Amino acid sequence: MSGLSEDERLWLLDGDQSFWRGMWRMVARGYNRVPVVAGAVPRLGIPGVRFTDGPRGVVVGTSTCFPVAMCRGASWDPAMEEEIGRAIGAEARAQGANLFAGVCVNLLRHPAWGRAQETYGEDPVHLGVMGAALTRGVRQHVMACVKHYALNSIENARFTVDVTVDDEALHEVYLPHFKAVIDAGAEAVMSAYNSVNGHWAGQNHALLTAILRQEWGFAGFVMTDFLWGLRDPVGSLAAGQDLEMPFRQQRARHLPAALRSGQVAMADVERAGTRIVAAQLAHAATPRPPLAADVAACPQHRALARRAAARGMVLLRNEPIEGQAVLPLDKASVRSIAVVGRLAGKPNIGDKGSSAVRPPVTVSALAGIRSAFSTARVTHHDGADRPAAARAAREADAAVVIAGYTAWDEGENIAGLDAAAISAMAPPPLNHPLLARTWASLVAVAASRRLIPGGDRRSLRLHTRDENLIQLVADANPRTVVVVITGSAVVMETWRKHVPAILMAWYPGMEGGHAIADVLTGAAEPGGRMPMATPTDGGHLPFFDPRAPNITYHRW
Repeated sequence: MSGLSEDERLWLLDGDQSFWRGMWRMVARGYNRVPVVAGAVPRLGIPGVRFTDGPRGVVVGTSTCFPVAMCRGASWDPAMEEEIGRAIGAEARAQGANLFAGVCVNLLRHPAWGRAQETYGEDPVHLGVMGAALTRGVRQHVMACVKHYALNSIENARFTVDVTVDDEALHEVYLPHFKAVIDAGAEAVMSAYNSVNGHWAGQNHALLTAILRQEWGFAGFVMTDFLWGLRDPVGSLAAGQDLEMPFRQQRARHLPAALRSGQVAMADVERAGTRIVAAQLAHAATPRPPLAADVAACPQHRALARRAAARGMVLLRNEPIEGQAVLPLDKASVRSIAVVGRLAGKPNIGDKGSSAVRPPVTVSALAGIRSAFSTARVTHHDGADRPAAARAAREADAAVVIAGYTAWDEGENIAGLDAAAISAMAPPPLNHPLLARTWASLVAVAASRRLIPGGDRRSLRLHTRDENLIQLVADANPRTVVVVITGSAVVMETWRKHVPAILMAWYPGMEGGHAIADVLTGAAEPGGRMPMATPTDGGHLPFFDPRAPNITYHRW
């Protein structure tokens, strides 16, 4: 720190771009198309944190879109997850990043959570093993960041909810997986938006200092979640928050004056800066061979994505028809297939928020089936014309219904933004209370009219039109397979006993269509097992209120 000026020391503690310039580029180019840089000091050769998001792959540039983490969690295969981590790390480094912030291990408390697809399941041991495996792989190329610390498992209320939890539940259920990832070497931790026991996670001394550093011995750095992850730019520094992301926001406005007035000690500034720079230096000190520019979405990584998708698919049901199980479908004897459903031909790879990867191409279920059954007659009906769909199913040797969700049904969502968070985030004049309240009201109205995608799921059942279509096709063809596209558990009681075969395919990534066809034909074994309990009725689950201002988390 002695070689840095006071301005440079403060520069280390937030993103490098100004708020308005950064926001304009994000709107014009899209989120995280290039690495988000924080704390670069070229004069001293400090590269800065160069951030890419995840966890489906590298959000920067054009990258391999792997199956969502929930699909990979269903594989229960840490060796494969470490292999995926190596691929992700290589693609991140090749595209200019030095930190991958896609090790998401938030525990799935309820399957309606909108971002369930980004984590591995509901068990802390399972989460820790899989997250640690991803971390080991990623760190062969870039630094790893685990998120969202902690107790972040409601999407709609994530900016406002206060989670109350006792020490027993906190340490036995909601934190062990974070520690497992840190023990695997993660250099960074991203704090959550929500409040824990009355204190915002981004400035929560108990979480960031007492547990993370004093109890666990974490020596890396902590960063905020983006834009709205910090409420107190001054007090957060002493609490253990090192880096405000992604732009020069509150700290750039408030820390210089706070330092002059004595509200902030230079020792706190230097401590945070040292953590951030030390992690970069330690990473840079490890020699790594150069990477080819075309490693991103290369054939080897696409093949891994295809294998991982099939490995995580769960065959929930496979009953015999005329003495033989419906799956696998014999390519030699199946002459015609009816593929039914509005999602069949869509590149449906999951959430459109911060985890959205931009692959060069995506193979839909329909395209994968047509490729696998190249000599058969494959017809497609989206289900809008119900008699036509039933007729196609009746005339085919087998019928495949593709049903489930899209990014409009579940995923990241900003509908819960409150005026206080907006006011804290933005510089003048946008931080004026009246403007902040107006913005929050407009967001709330848009969300109520379903103009904003994502959020927590409104139901654990499929859409009524999908359930009706499944019944229709099953009545028309006894050899009906239902492929479910989802990020979490689905209640299937109204239709599951009416179809002989059900395949849980999750959001299977850019090669998902080929992987689905691999499983349908028997070219690949559906190796997955459910990483969460699936209820027969939503009433069997813990209480869940997506708009809760406060909630208590217990051990179950």
